[in-house]
Amino acid sequence: MPAITFPANATGIVVNDSGQIYAQIPDQQAPQLLGQLSVANFANDSGLDPLGNNLYRETTASGQPVVSVAGDIGFGNIHQGYLEGSNVDPVKEITELISAQRAYEMNSKVIQAADEMASTVSKGIR
Repeated sequence: MPAITFPANATGIVVNDSGQIYAQIPDQQAPQLLGQLSVANFANDSGLDPLGNNLYRETTASGQPVVSVAGDIGFGNIHQGYLEGSNVDPVKEITELISAQRAYEMNSKVIQAADEMASTVSKGIR
């Protein structure tokens, strides 16, 4: 894939739904097409090797990439300026956190009661 180079005098950048990148250049009416973003799908996304900073590397477990452009069937679209939604349900997570905290407190009380019983038994043996 060729690198996409942005002109130094570009006053604006637009990425359309199909991943085409345009730059608005002063003294030009129409935006200039700079390049096309590619999108890749893998047979097993879980097999990708995470490198950090949202970068992943292909592995034998992930399979070979199937490369296309946004908008093709099965590849989705690109939306400039959008924020990806989280897949975490905060209400569910807080509920599970409270349940875990209660279970911890109950286990702590059971251990404390067992310790007190052992102490009482050892005092009775003396």
